[in-house]
Amino acid sequence: MDTPPPSLEEVAPGVFAYLQLHGQWGLNNAGFILAPDAVTLIDTCFTERRSRDLAAAVGRTSGGRPVRALVNTHHHGDHTHGNFVFGPTAIVAHEKCREEVIAAGLGTKALWPYVDWGDLRVEPPNITFTDRLTLYAGDTEIQLIYVGPAHTTNDIVAWLPGPRVLFAGDVVFNGGAPFVVMGSLSGSLAALDTLRAITAHPEAHEGPAIIVPGHGPVTDASVLDGIERYLRFVADTARFGYEADLTPLELARQTDLGDFAHLHDSERLVANFHRAYAELAGHPPGAPLPLTTVFPDMIAFNGGEVPRCLA
Repeated sequence: MDTPPPSLEEVAPGVFAYLQLHGQWGLNNAGFILAPDAVTLIDTCFTERRSRDLAAAVGRTSGGRPVRALVNTHHHGDHTHGNFVFGPTAIVAHEKCREEVIAAGLGTKALWPYVDWGDLRVEPPNITFTDRLTLYAGDTEIQLIYVGPAHTTNDIVAWLPGPRVLFAGDVVFNGGAPFVVMGSLSGSLAALDTLRAITAHPEAHEGPAIIVPGHGPVTDASVLDGIERYLRFVADTARFGYEADLTPLELARQTDLGDFAHLHDSERLVANFHRAYAELAGHPPGAPLPLTTVFPDMIAFNGGEVPRCLA
């Protein structure tokens, strides 16, 4: 696909967001923090070419400083497929992220065979934690905080309390529909409360916290309210459909998105209904769902077309 090149935004001194278009399928955000002699990277990209473009941008900006630490916010390939480009290095993630990266392998390639994937190689995280872990990029403190299950079972965020920057991974989509089929609807709502608590109470001279979402433009904590409204809309609509004995696809087809019609990748609605139905049936947050049913339903909702990957 002929998409505009990624953009680089310095969101605080020495802290950069690497943004790919508006965050459609395959176009995630990454970021990095400069230290005097090294770089800490947050996430990679979906394809070899895009990840090597990210590496080149890091090199140009840092003056060639090496990437000494790489943080994966969760296991999805658009955030982890490029890990191998930056090795050998310390790859840090939640313990479930390592498990899921290994289990998933490169299976995502089968969904979009027309994408130029390059010569990908699975490189799972090699340092894991369960709740919290603190890293330092020079004097910059980076708090890694587990907030899952939300978008997936293994979501973490990276909070920089000094410059008040939050790399939120895919717990935050800005401009696109949230996607919780591999995580939890109730857990996503709880994660939003966690993010509010993390970013709250700025000192007067510091201003509001900056949020770098997993997809979409850089924003602030006000974005969380819109995400919550969407998720509560999904929950309320799903309860109606579940009690009416409608399938998730039937419910999605008759649902008026209303205030959420502007969000791209609207086919995620039916997948989110699948997750909501599972929780209404008593399944625990993050319990695996049969994706061989969920993804065909998304395709059917999308008029028989596989959602377009722009990577």
